[in-house]
Amino acid sequence: MQLHEFENYLNTLLKPEQIKDFCPNGLQIQGSDNIAKVITGVTATQALIDQAIAEKADALVVHHGFFWKNESYVIRGMKHKRIKALLENNINLFAYHLPLDIHPILGNNAQLAKLFSINNVAPLEQGNALSVAVRGDFTDELNPQILEQRINEKLNRKCLHIAPPSNKLIKTVAWCSGGGQGYIELAAELGIDAFISGEVSEQTTHVAREMDIHFYCAGHHATERYGAKALADHFNEHLPIKAKFIDIDNPA
Repeated sequence: MQLHEFENYLNTLLKPEQIKDFCPNGLQIQGSDNIAKVITGVTATQALIDQAIAEKADALVVHHGFFWKNESYVIRGMKHKRIKALLENNINLFAYHLPLDIHPILGNNAQLAKLFSINNVAPLEQGNALSVAVRGDFTDELNPQILEQRINEKLNRKCLHIAPPSNKLIKTVAWCSGGGQGYIELAAELGIDAFISGEVSEQTTHVAREMDIHFYCAGHHATERYGAKALADHFNEHLPIKAKFIDIDNPA
């Protein structure tokens, strides 16, 4: 594929213009005009870039790219090393942050719903079709320890479970991949039984206990690796290129 064809395909698929974000979505570093091999991953770390170089990739598509809001404009140190490696090896860097969280099929939240067997996925923020946090339900009420075990097994990561004093059974659930723990209050106000996210804050514990909602912290990286993996599978099925997901594990 030509670079402009691949770029147009990605933008049509993920629709970055629909949502405001904390970084530029789309092509961040320009490389080869021809795209034959693509690597996908969570974060454009040096380790992932080195893997893309070893794989002789023409493009790297990630969830966490560069040029975040409020970060320094200066390109030096770690950022310089990463960008230099991409430029010297003619590798395009594409990044899609919130657009990859919210995509209804390939997105991180949609992939978590499949992993955890959650039904009837809908926006958590009522009236906002592009809500970053979503909600759904389980076919049957779950013992909270069963859900904890399911999360641990599916993500291969021991999650943090903060149970409310009632330790109630779980039928309804809301979730937001990555650093979405701030949505727990909205979920509790809507009477949802449990909230899952990738990070936890000090106040999250108090909200869970005082507003009678289970909280599960499953890891930022662990909750966001599946959108990038789904993208690679999608590329292999629909485009005349070879794609491969590479997971650079992160305990956070």
